[in-house]
Amino acid sequence: MIYLLAIIVPPLALLLKGKIFQAIFNGIIWVISIALAIISLGALSLLWVVSVIWAILAVKSARDDERHEELVDAMRSRR
Repeated sequence: MIYLLAIIVPPLALLLKGKIFQAIFNGIIWVISIALAIISLGALSLLWVVSVIWAILAVKSARDDERHEELVDAMRSRR
């Protein structure tokens, strides 16, 4: 579900994952891309694609970090 959010509203997905500064910069790029899409009468902006890819990669990285933390905690509790 977070990946769908990263495609539709990339800054919100980053914000929900706790990446505040990335969400701010991604939001700036996302707003500019929407403005360019409106000006060009609906053409898909390259900035929007960059914003979405950035959000997806950052969300995946955050999920991987959480998974690694869980594994480390599990290994430490076994001792």
